[in-house]
Amino acid sequence: MVTQQLIDKYHVAAPRYTSYPTVPYWDTDFPDLNKWKESIKFSFNHSNASNGISLYVHLPFCESLCTYCGCNTRITKNHQVESPYLQAVLKEWDLYREILGKRPLIREIHLGGGTPTFFTAENLSTLITGLMDGSDLHPDAEFSFEAHPNNTTESHLEILYKLGFRRLSLGIQDFDSKVQLIINRLQSFEQVEEVTSLARQIGYTSINFDLIYGLPLQTYEGLRDTILQVKKLMPSRIAFYSYAHVPWIKPGQRSFTENDLPSATEKRRLYELGREMFTAIGYEEIGMDHFALKTDSLFIADFSKKLHRNFMGYTHQYTQLMIGLGVSSISDSWFAFAQNVKKVEDYYDLLNKGQLPVFKGHYLTEEDLLIRKHILNLMCQGETTWDQTFSMHKVLKDGLDRLKVLEEDGLVEIGDNSIIVTQLGKRFLRNICMTLDARLWADQPESQLFSMA
Repeated sequence: MVTQQLIDKYHVAAPRYTSYPTVPYWDTDFPDLNKWKESIKFSFNHSNASNGISLYVHLPFCESLCTYCGCNTRITKNHQVESPYLQAVLKEWDLYREILGKRPLIREIHLGGGTPTFFTAENLSTLITGLMDGSDLHPDAEFSFEAHPNNTTESHLEILYKLGFRRLSLGIQDFDSKVQLIINRLQSFEQVEEVTSLARQIGYTSINFDLIYGLPLQTYEGLRDTILQVKKLMPSRIAFYSYAHVPWIKPGQRSFTENDLPSATEKRRLYELGREMFTAIGYEEIGMDHFALKTDSLFIADFSKKLHRNFMGYTHQYTQLMIGLGVSSISDSWFAFAQNVKKVEDYYDLLNKGQLPVFKGHYLTEEDLLIRKHILNLMCQGETTWDQTFSMHKVLKDGLDRLKVLEEDGLVEIGDNSIIVTQLGKRFLRNICMTLDARLWADQPESQLFSMA
């Protein structure tokens, strides 16, 4: 049972563990691009033939600013920006293909933003055709895109479907009009219903709804009504995210204050409400923040212990190499991370010089790789095990010492060579993973870097 004591105890700033080490602990000075290229090439040579690679494309443009948003965006109504940006993305892809040296086997493509449906369907077709030119398609390939219900047209859905897309994610957040107004994210239930229905008619097999709890002015009754509306449409998946209030990073969030936000206790009630309602109508809890119907590939992967997580989120497929294209995109060779510059102008400038637009990254040490594996296991499978060699490692011993308190609180079960997350512990995954975060404990931040758990 989640008690007030547990809420108070574990309501601390904690990473979401999309990666390990987490981004604040990467190297801001990332000068040795040759080493990054070697890491990409090594990972590609050892995994492409069997697993293929994943591509993430960041499309940053939005016509208006959603003030809750923590993504890297560029606000404009000028659609003349579309073609130059996509040409730059394809130029970056050409630089990576030169590094790879042979035809990549593409297993996943995900278009994120920003608002991918800001771009016309024809321009998105040019992008995907360019990415696939000189590439091969993996037999289990899956393409997905994020969509705004207000500007997703039948043409978007039909053209992307013909190009191989079968999954889309609709950003909803909340149907409560008061919440929509303060976060500047206005869309009606009817608009969402229309896009969902049309996508199903065309043949899309997996539709995800993004919902957020902890938003300004959000109430228990309002969220309950939102979920009842969602129930009418029964998407395949639901991403139920905790709102991350980081106004020191995202100034748009200063359009409201902490006084407009639910308290920690109220936020926990909102999460528990969502969790109870989703499971009551047939969804299974997957990893952290996700729910899926038993017919969805995410549930099947979770059930068979094959769930994977990368910078695109949870996926039922594993690729060792993920290449991120576009401003602020992150690439992952498994042995290293690299992030692109965040300003469109800087991105264009570096590409025009024939340079990879990378400004930040991290080469993982042997210790990093060990910790990364165990944190990923906990985030995806809810358990992890180790052999005798790792049991003697100091970082594990230190982590297990920190975990003892969480075990006393019923969040984990610690075995001789295992950690198992309990049903109660699933609500505190970020806190559990944080105990193993050697870099965080060795270098405690002087100011708040992460949102509250």
